[in-house]
Amino acid sequence: MTYHLPAGKALGGPYIVDITPEKAGWGHSSLRILELPPGGTHTFETGDSEWIVVPLCGGCTVAATDDFGQGTFELRGRRDVFSGVSDFAYVPRDARATVTSAGGGRFALTGARCERRLPARYGAASDVPVELRGTGNCSRQVNNFGAAGVFECDKLIAVEVITPGGNWSSFPPHKHDEHRPGEESVLEEIYYFEFAGHDGVPGLGYQRVSPSGPGRDTDVLAEVRDGDVVLIPDGWHGPSMATPGHHMYYLNVMAGPEAERAWLICDHPDHAWVRDTWPDQPVDPRLPLYTAPETSA
Repeated sequence: MTYHLPAGKALGGPYIVDITPEKAGWGHSSLRILELPPGGTHTFETGDSEWIVVPLCGGCTVAATDDFGQGTFELRGRRDVFSGVSDFAYVPRDARATVTSAGGGRFALTGARCERRLPARYGAASDVPVELRGTGNCSRQVNNFGAAGVFECDKLIAVEVITPGGNWSSFPPHKHDEHRPGEESVLEEIYYFEFAGHDGVPGLGYQRVSPSGPGRDTDVLAEVRDGDVVLIPDGWHGPSMATPGHHMYYLNVMAGPEAERAWLICDHPDHAWVRDTWPDQPVDPRLPLYTAPETSA
């Protein structure tokens, strides 16, 4: 199994990234990245999965139709992932969705196989909690638009992480590949990367995933660039390292078989002590890059 998919290696149909459970070799998590030209439109069937459509750059209209009616949501979007929080749209399973963009753009479709059929809904950018996690050179920003306890889904968890150039995130290394009630949940995870360039030079970073035990042998050390994807079925993941001078963005998509939708993690025992040092250091003064708008207008 190839866990690092460089840009262009995960193409599928109209998508520049098309990760399905079948392609990933697991049971739940999906990610599609859709690029539309000005005036472009795309229709897809949600099937047995729930989806959140979130603009990475540009804005769009999402129209969702199912047996219960139709909902249409105008997403203002953003210039790029380093310039602001985006609004988003939730589309339930067993529905049809059409994404249309007057100005064109790039849009993430984060998905998870699920059982419950929830209503189609709009998520306002102003309601997205922007969290500063870690301190010192472990400082990063987390946009919790689709986090458990923030926005209701059946199985899907999706968040955005921005790591300033030179910092490490996903650290201490952590895992969520065992069912331990109240301590750890089983979640498949997808990382999708974008980077801030400098004077025309593209950014890059590095991603580590290491085996966490017998039968959980995912092992990745990858140089990652714009549009790359890393699949994490199991294992300790982290650090995610941003090279100096280039901010790193990644979109996390998670889902799994647990009855409770929860992000419960276990830190690597060799590095868990790092978390205890955070209260003694300031947060990187470059953060937050931005905050959620006060209103969605």
